[in-house]
Amino acid sequence: MPKPKEKEQRGRKRPPMGGPQRKRNCYFCKDKIDEVDWKNINQLRRYISEKGKIRSRRITGACRRHQNQVSVAVKRAREMALLPYVGER
Repeated sequence: MPKPKEKEQRGRKRPPMGGPQRKRNCYFCKDKIDEVDWKNINQLRRYISEKGKIRSRRITGACRRHQNQVSVAVKRAREMALLPYVGER
């Protein structure tokens, strides 16, 4: 009687590159900030790249709720000319 075939693994699991990943905590949740203020440009500059793009959650470590508020705050600050739309060349 033939042996039952085991399921084949298509790809092998590789260990994550770059060492162990640390959990990023949301800055706003840590400091118990409910709303992100668009007038606080020093705080918003942390979430903008050198080119002027809004950084993603994966990079900044912000939670979904606060990242959404950051993006709206950056857009409002740009509209009021507190932040540039593009970075300097």
